Parts: sequence; structure tokens; C-alpha cells
Amino acid sequence: MDTNHNLSLKEAATRFLASLSPEERQASHNEVYKFTRWYGWEKPFAELSPPDVASYAERLTLSDADYLSKLERVRSFLVYAKKQGWSKGSLASHLKAKKTKKAPRPGIHRDLPETILLTPERYAELEAELDGLRDKSTQLIEDIRLAAADKDFRENAPLAAAREQRGHIEGQIRELEETLKSVRIADQEKKTALKVTAGDSVVLLDLASEEELRYMLVSPREVDPIKGKISVASPIGKAVIGRRQGDIVEVAAPVGKLRYQIKEVGH
Repeated sequence: MDTNHNLSLKEAATRFLASLSPEERQASHNEVYKFTRWYGWEKPFAELSPPDVASYAERLTLSDADYLSKLERVRSFLVYAKKQGWSKGSLASHLKAKKTKKAPRPGIHRDLPETILLTPERYAELEAELDGLRDKSTQLIEDIRLAAADKDFRENAPLAAAREQRGHIEGQIRELEETLKSVRIADQEKKTALKVTAGDSVVLLDLASEEELRYMLVSPREVDPIKGKISVASPIGKAVIGRRQGDIVEVAAPVGKLRYQIKEVGH
């Protein structure tokens, strides 16, 4: 057990990541460093308090596709730190997921679906996926016809399997069709030159460290931290949306306000 209680958050994160396999390290790197940077690289790990940890879960966007996996990566870091003796208590237990909204009661219709903002690339991917599912459904209809030719229905496993699979695929088709009806494509919106909107790529200059950060602003459904895709609803996303190249924006963090300059905007 490491009894060094003077480790900074950055040092602790580096040691934790070094203990992981290459695959796990790649998956955890962005989120663990984001967590440590939020509270300050040089802050002693021993000074990290339960309220600090609890507040971190609140700043994440519940609608992010990998919301729970983000929490789990940070939680693994905190569990490791406890085992190493860097914290006195179990900080991981204070990192709790937000509660989702209750499903509507039977008989009560949902509101009309909200507009989903997608990049042209993601929209094309969904259309291709829908076409593929329709092709599978057509093939399964033929499989069902052939299987039904066997008059012994009592033990006709191929027929039952084909029907079950087609039912599952039809459900996916309906879900995708409903999703695409609600989509608004980012690049079809009118844009002011060099003004940041959803679907854009931005290069930010951290005015404190002079580090350049590259992000693509996407809907919560498309978030992929490993590829640099962040939600328009994230703290950074909210700060840069509607701003222009050259503007300086501020993002509130426990360590203080982080200041960035928008160096480049790519539509």
C-alpha cells in the first residue's frame, strides 16, 4: 500500500492509468484526467472531499450515451486510490448516478418527441442502419415461408427462431424510423461565418496552460470522449455555442474559472 498522502490529483491519476491494461487505459484516460483537471492538477488527493466527488456526478449530462460508463471509470479510480491509502474514506461511494425520470403511466400519451440534432455523418449512418435492418426483415420473411413449409409445427425450431428474430428487427426498424422523423441535421441550419453551432469542430486554447484542445460539438446521443466528441449540453459546449472564432470564454470549475480562446471553428 502506498502511504504517500501528498500525491497531487494528476500524479494519482497517472499512477492509476499506468496500472491498467492498454485497452482499459485508453478507455479511461480522458474521463479520469477530466475529473482531476476539474478540481485542479496540483490539488493534493487527500484534500478531495465527499462533497467534491458528489458534485462531479451532477455536472455530467444524464442524456450522454456513456453517462454511466463515465461514472464507472472515475469510480474505479477512486476505489484504486482508497486501496493505495491516498484517501481515508471511501470516496467512490459518493459518486452516485442521477435518477432518471419516471416513465409515464399506462394510458397517458407522451408529448411529441423532441427534436434530435445530428451531424450529417451520423444521420447517414442511421439511414444505412435502417436500410440494413429492412433487408434483414425481407430475408427473414423468406426464411419464415420456407420454415412454414414444414407441416410439423410442434417442433419447428427454425420457424420459431425466424419469427422471433423478425419481431425483434421490426421493433428496431420502428424505433429508428421514429428517431429519424425527429432529426434536424446540423449543417442544414443557417450559420453565421465562424460562429459555433452544433456539429462544428473547435480548437480551444487553454489560456493558463497554453494547451490546445480539439472537440466536436454533437448531440448527447453522439458523445464519444475518445474521439473528442462532446455534448452541446456539457459545460464547455454551453460556453462556446453561439460564440465566434477569437472569442474568449470561461467555464466554471471547482478550481476556479477556466479560460479558453476559440482559435478555430470548422463547419
